[in-house]
Amino acid sequence: MLATSRIQLSQEPIKPGIGTRIFNSKQELLSGRFAGEIRELLEQRGVLVFPQIHFSDAEQIAFTRTLGTFCPEPGDGQNITRISLDVKENPAGAEFLKGSLYWHIDGTSSDSPILASLLSCKVPASWGGNTGFCNTYAAYEELSSADRQHYDSLRVIHAPWASLLYYNPEPGLAMLEAMQAIGEKELPLVWKHRTGRKSLILGCTAQQVVGVSLAQSARILVGLREWATSEAFSYSHAWQVGDLVIWDNTGTLHRAEAYDPECGRMMHRTKLQGEESFA
Repeated sequence: MLATSRIQLSQEPIKPGIGTRIFNSKQELLSGRFAGEIRELLEQRGVLVFPQIHFSDAEQIAFTRTLGTFCPEPGDGQNITRISLDVKENPAGAEFLKGSLYWHIDGTSSDSPILASLLSCKVPASWGGNTGFCNTYAAYEELSSADRQHYDSLRVIHAPWASLLYYNPEPGLAMLEAMQAIGEKELPLVWKHRTGRKSLILGCTAQQVVGVSLAQSARILVGLREWATSEAFSYSHAWQVGDLVIWDNTGTLHRAEAYDPECGRMMHRTKLQGEESFA
């Protein structure tokens, strides 16, 4: 009898500190046979890119379900969320999505943020429109031991309304109050994961380090953001139609890079439900 070779996960690293490309076929990915390996690789590498896999919406949903518990968007009645800054395509949410142009993690107002997002490209931007990622596991691990010891005990107030001031520094009162109604949450600066690894919780929702002056707080948060998003830990994905990208929301910052909001750029997103609360 002829021996049959085992199909393996076909992969290559993008950069030493972040990102892996995966080249397996739709059929292999949808079978779920690589789900465990993909989950492990996601935690290790932060971002996984499936170049021009061309999943349909139904296939993207099915693939998402192989990796964990599917997380539907609250109240939208859909399993796929259309991501666009174009008010014609997204009249209700385009204004709030402007905050996505700045480094953030999703769910800082939740007890357990989503585990991961899966984003597929249906229409790329006419210019710009990359998505940037940075690995906050790797960024933490490369800090000096003295810095790690100092930051481990700090806590930060996260407020979604703080992100509003990034793109609209003089908002109307109604908009400000709507964003403030989402609430605020005190989170650790360093997330101590159940695996034993640690990652940084940063981004445009980070308002102030608890017990520290505004000026010193800003220096800490801006300095760490600058460190975490530096070349060694970051990757900017240039989208092509059919690409699918997964990122670990518990240890990765992300942002959409500037583009023409009227160009029709369209992404379809699915998410994996959170499995771990902020420590």
